[in-house]
Amino acid sequence: MCRHLGYLGPAVSLAELLLEPDHSLLEQAWAPDDMRGGGTVNADGFGVGWYRPDGSTASYRAAVPMWVDGSFRQVAADVRSGAVVAAVRSATVGMPVVPGACAPFTDDTWLFSHNGRVTGWPDSLAKLAARVEVVDLLTLDASTDSALLWALLRQRLVEGAEPDQAVQELVGEVVATAPDSRLNLLLSDGTRLIATTWTHSLWVRRTETAVAVASEPFGADTGWMEVPDRCLLVADTENVQVSSLSEGER
Repeated sequence: MCRHLGYLGPAVSLAELLLEPDHSLLEQAWAPDDMRGGGTVNADGFGVGWYRPDGSTASYRAAVPMWVDGSFRQVAADVRSGAVVAAVRSATVGMPVVPGACAPFTDDTWLFSHNGRVTGWPDSLAKLAARVEVVDLLTLDASTDSALLWALLRQRLVEGAEPDQAVQELVGEVVATAPDSRLNLLLSDGTRLIATTWTHSLWVRRTETAVAVASEPFGADTGWMEVPDRCLLVADTENVQVSSLSEGER
């Protein structure tokens, strides 16, 4: 059911981050370790978003398995960034397999990824969707639960909500209307990583200069800590905070 990661730190090439490490996101596309009953491989597309030096976002999304996209290998070797969000996709049955359905979603300020699914789609989100501006609904990147979650979250952010609060409230509202949903969300503004665990796995590793969160550990074995289920993580290169989505900070 998808794998994603976020990185903040010294600029690295996308290849160093996503393709070359042991159990890289590339490997997780075809040999994930911990899908928790949400599929077997992540072959329905992938996406990578990164921040340029001026703070704007750029992205590369494709509706093919990461391992067959030769063009991305060249992009990954050439592009360097200190802030990256990336994902490989396992599409929910019935949802389109198109580039626009692949995370990360962006509005040139934020990068957003959803690892999971919303049960009862689309009926279960109809009332929440009614709050989204009509133009935003008509211009969703794809007709998927993840794209709608992004529209709902982005509206909160535009209205001035703190990003960690916006993410937490969105999870609460979706769970209230679709209780069995899988909602591992990942959001970045280029300086912070905000993530949730709700049924799916998430790990975090912070060094002296960098922080990474990922559905599954990659690269060096040391330093990774598993984030408990039903938690909110807020991290930058100096701090990592994990709190329960319902019980306050741990």
